[in-house]
Amino acid sequence: MTIKLYNTLTRRLEEFIPLQPGKVGFYSCGPTVYHYTHLGNLRTFLHNDFLKRMFLANNYEVRHVMNITDVGHLTNDEDDSGEDKMEKGAARENKSVWDIAKFYKDEFLRDFNDLNMIAPTVMPHATDYITEQIELVQKLEELGFTYEIPGDGIYYDTAKFAAYGALTGGTLSGNRAGARVDFNDAKRNPTDFALWKYSPKDAKRQMEWDSPWGVGFPGWHAECSAMSMKLLGNHFDIHTGGEDLSRVHHANEIAQSEPITGAPWVNTWLHYSFLLDKSGEKMAKSKGEFLGMDAVRTRGYDPMVYRYFVAMGHYQSQLAFSWETMDATAKSYTNLVRRVADLMGAEGQAINQEIYNKWHDDMVAAMSDNLKTASVLVLLQEFIKSNDIDNATKLALVRFIDELLGLQFIDRAKKLIALERESAPSEIVELAEQRLAAKANKDWATADSLRAEIDAAGWTVLDGKDGYKIVKKA
Repeated sequence: MTIKLYNTLTRRLEEFIPLQPGKVGFYSCGPTVYHYTHLGNLRTFLHNDFLKRMFLANNYEVRHVMNITDVGHLTNDEDDSGEDKMEKGAARENKSVWDIAKFYKDEFLRDFNDLNMIAPTVMPHATDYITEQIELVQKLEELGFTYEIPGDGIYYDTAKFAAYGALTGGTLSGNRAGARVDFNDAKRNPTDFALWKYSPKDAKRQMEWDSPWGVGFPGWHAECSAMSMKLLGNHFDIHTGGEDLSRVHHANEIAQSEPITGAPWVNTWLHYSFLLDKSGEKMAKSKGEFLGMDAVRTRGYDPMVYRYFVAMGHYQSQLAFSWETMDATAKSYTNLVRRVADLMGAEGQAINQEIYNKWHDDMVAAMSDNLKTASVLVLLQEFIKSNDIDNATKLALVRFIDELLGLQFIDRAKKLIALERESAPSEIVELAEQRLAAKANKDWATADSLRAEIDAAGWTVLDGKDGYKIVKKA
């Protein structure tokens, strides 16, 4: 099936043509593990998961690399200045940087797993690739793209790279205005960025390494170039990230990579829009208070409700978050789980293959057309309400949606059934167990009589491959 994605670099919807037929390699910018991951970040990671699931549905072999940033990300993204975020986190909690990295990585993975995201093929840590980052800087130095600011570090001279800023349609001169909050007068150009930072002479850093230029640590941008080249090769298919990364971080990645690899380093750039908070502002850790999955769990929401909420939007459009919207989303998701539970009696029955193939292909087509997750949910609502599709086929289609969107409808329906069975009166459960025994003995008359008795009491028994469920009549 034809796959189309919006390429930030060309600013148009393009047919995806893999570098290797049937295979896709993509790199996604991962978390900086100095604090909890907020819901806006998690929206980005969910879109990566939808992208991966779309390729899997199209029978691609997917190699996904997502980095863990545990060094070099300074508090001012715009100007490579301020404290290292990891060191700041350690000072905030009076722990070692290594402990901070482990704790918040584990918390991130907890959120990642609760949201049912498929694990990356490789999840490299920046601190494990210091040698590769030093080698990257050395290559750029040999090519004449670097200069030193004494006492500060080694910087990239963006004036040497003619295509700087092309990712967002700018040029070097066009990116200067507003490109940096506080211009470092020692830099040759406002857009120049740090490749290697020297450790301060008046303080001992917890993370620092020897290098040809002295003791220090890599700039934030170096890790993604070094690790992607190492793990995906000098040319790969897709690079993703939040839209806030496109103008600086990703522009810098291109500038420091393409002199070494040649252009294009990456064929397709995908950027995901912001999640907005109730004030209409971008959700961000830098604002202080922010919402993470703990807030979702504390309020009693199933993590799948947040995943469903994200799937209802489109990655190129900003999405406004509020608890009122989450309430409405939870109601919609719960209603769908209820419908799926009602289909479970058809478990194991033969499906209509022709009808299944038609709806299956329609859903894959929607996802392949620039990740239209909301269109898949519309199709779900349509087929699950249809009187022209048997329950077994509907159930099979829901199973496929669970693969395509990862919404765990089948899992939640099974849990609902178990909960309802536990909540049924003991006398009804006893009748259901007697009926099950009668069926096992092929005593159909007794089984039918017991079913009628259960129905008369206001309950219904639904049979399935994994046993039966008892539900209260509406």
